[in-house]
Amino acid sequence: MMTHKGTMTVETERLLLRKFDYSDDESMLKNWVADEEVQSMYAEPAYTTKESVRGLLDKYISGYENPNYYRWAIFEKGGTECIGQIAYFLMDDKNHFGEIEYCIGSDFQRKGYATEATEAAIAYGFETVGLHKVQISHMANNIPSRKVIEKCGFCYEGTQRDYFFMNGQYVDRLFYSILEQEHRAMK
Repeated sequence: MMTHKGTMTVETERLLLRKFDYSDDESMLKNWVADEEVQSMYAEPAYTTKESVRGLLDKYISGYENPNYYRWAIFEKGGTECIGQIAYFLMDDKNHFGEIEYCIGSDFQRKGYATEATEAAIAYGFETVGLHKVQISHMANNIPSRKVIEKCGFCYEGTQRDYFFMNGQYVDRLFYSILEQEHRAMK
């Protein structure tokens, strides 16, 4: 049985995951949201002005009114810069699963932060919300994301061919999942 509690602060060994705040706009712009390459890896547009970031924050922050909304700003512990985001962008109450998306600014990649944040979101989904399954996907050309997904213990489920049309070509989308009992066994 799922019990929605909304986005609560989560701490990991090196990271702080918390709700977005309007004061995050400048560091978001500086660290990830304006970076076309980072944003394109999860099929999002780049936000290049403070006004457009404020519009995105309006969407994120208004979502916190719903107890089944889960989106975190990612910070290094003790830091003041928002270095990325992670969310359950899909929650299926009937079938007890959620799907994660994430991004980390390019200056903060290859440090294990995406893996650490994803593991925290998985644990939150199973232990706090009561999910049965967590799923995740990546574009076929996003090899670093595939490595994060594999490190987190997800099982490959399949490929949706030519899912995205980007830069004049089609790109496949690969899907993975982890079940609550698999996650528990890994601990």
